[in-house]
Amino acid sequence: MRAIDIRVARRDEQKALEALQWRASLANENDREALLAHPEVVELPLQQLEAGLVFVAEAEGTTLGFAALLRRDDGDIELDGLFVEPDRWKQGVGRALVEHCETFARAEGAECLQVIGGFEAVPFYRRVGFEDVGPYQTQFGPALRLRLKL
Repeated sequence: MRAIDIRVARRDEQKALEALQWRASLANENDREALLAHPEVVELPLQQLEAGLVFVAEAEGTTLGFAALLRRDDGDIELDGLFVEPDRWKQGVGRALVEHCETFARAEGAECLQVIGGFEAVPFYRRVGFEDVGPYQTQFGPALRLRLKL
């Protein structure tokens, strides 16, 4: 694969990124039934885009994935969403997005980058340096809160 470039998402990409989120989410069999029952959860709020908190990974002009961040009240940054085109999984796209988010969070003065990961995503987050914080209950069931110390 060619070099992965990461840039701030544009407002006019909202629907295309939500469609990517759908493809990536439905490719995970553990989440498919809950997502189909609650399609309203697949949303990329315009305020995240307008705040410059969404980053797109691309190669040769093709969108490969994106990451969405939230600022937390405690000064940390939350990785609110990380989605990669299913045919690009295990090609370094997710890792590149996490590294970009880590750099962004550090520049913002955060001490940690935090994420709530479903159990299928936890091994990936551990591989890229996140540590377990503890269990977390989502609307779809148990998950794990993890953090990456900056």
